[in-house]
Formats: sequence, C-alpha cells, structure tokens
Amino acid sequence: MSAPPAQDLVKQWESEQARLRQQVVEEDTEDWQRSPDFSGLQRVGGVDLSFIKGDDVNACAQLVVLSYPDLEVLYENSQMVTLTAPYIAGFLAFRETPFLLEALQRLEQNQPKLLPQVVFVDGNGLFHYREFGLACHLGVLSGLPCVGVAKNLLQVQGVFKNEEHQSQIAALQKGGDSFPLTAASGKVLGKALRSSDKSSKPVYVSVGHKISVDTAVRLTHSCCRYRVPEPIRQADCRSREYLRIHFPAADT
Repeated sequence: MSAPPAQDLVKQWESEQARLRQQVVEEDTEDWQRSPDFSGLQRVGGVDLSFIKGDDVNACAQLVVLSYPDLEVLYENSQMVTLTAPYIAGFLAFRETPFLLEALQRLEQNQPKLLPQVVFVDGNGLFHYREFGLACHLGVLSGLPCVGVAKNLLQVQGVFKNEEHQSQIAALQKGGDSFPLTAASGKVLGKALRSSDKSSKPVYVSVGHKISVDTAVRLTHSCCRYRVPEPIRQADCRSREYLRIHFPAADT
C-alpha cells in the first residue's frame, strides 16, 4: 500500500491535532504547581531528539530526569530511532512524539519511581499554528504536565519578530522577566522569558499540558542555570554525546 499524498496526510494530521487539542488542560492541576517554591516537586524531565548531520531519519531519542531543586541527573536513556513520518512544517510532533513517548513509557515500566512530575520539551506547546505543538502532543498522550521551551521565535498568529518585539526583549532587565506572546485574537499563547541574568536572548515558553502559562514561566526560570532550562540542556548534551561516541565518523 503506497503512502498517502502529502495533502491527504496533512488533512489527516490536522484532524488528529484538532481532536487531541480538545484534551489539552491549560491550568495548574498539581499541588506543587501552586506552591511558591514548588514544594513537592522532586523530579523534572527533559526530552530531545538529536540527528546525525546530513541524516534526517536516524536520530538519538533522549530522556533525562533531574532532581528538583538541585537539578542533578537521576536517570538518562539514549535510544537510536528511525523516523518514518515525513517532515511537514507545523506537524513536527507526528515525527518525534512516538519515540519520546516510548522513552517515558519504558521508564514508567522499568523504574516508575523515577517518572518525572513534569516534562520540558525542546519546542512549542500552545504557541503553534493550531495551538498544538510538540509539548501539547506529548503531554496529552503521556498524561504528564509538559512545558514547551523554544530557543527561536515561531512567527505565528500575528506574533512577529519585528521592532516592537525587539524592543520588548530589550526591556527584559533580569532573569525571570517576561512578556506575553499575544495572538491577533488577543489570546496569550506563551511568554518570552529572559531565563538568566547572563543571557539577554530570551526563550519562548508555552503551555504543553496540565500547567498554566505563568507557572510554566516561573518553573522554567527556576530550572535555568544558563539560557536553556537544565532538563532540556542535559537531554541535548547527552544525545549529542551519544552520537559522537557511537558515530565518530559523522559530524554531529
């Protein structure tokens, strides 16, 4: 049976996104989320996929779990995977989510006490073309609170990297300062956060699942030693290191 044409696949994926979008919870659901110092939060997860340079099919799917608030690595798992879904802008989750979900399910099966209470995703959540990015997709399918943290601005729904946006970035004085990313509809889809005193370049935080945007921003800032929150940074570093060791001839 031949693969469906791209147009048919896009329609299928749009329908699936719309169905799953209805299940996203955009508010705090856990007691620790309502605590000023996140009392009760002990484990934060981070996921990432790293590719061998020049190869957009074979990747290392990485899951790390860190202690909170110390941010020490409690668990890590690296798995080589082969992506089968094509890359289509706005539908990245259909390529990546299955492997990240499998990593969480393996952990839950083998060491359930280490399952993270929240997962940081290198990508967007509600800040997306159809308000359903990778962090939402993983959150709904895993049932875990998820936060999307993107390093670059996705220009969607009336949010642009224009002079106004640049002046708002310049006004962020210190780590923890943020401003809303407001869609043309008036809805706040996420926030630009200066995550560290040392870095003036913000990250873009949005709700994935089972957390409010303000709590997501506060939690992201509390998990930053550098610009990128430590769970994502560790997942990225460890997946790249895995590729470097196992594929030394490839430039990763």
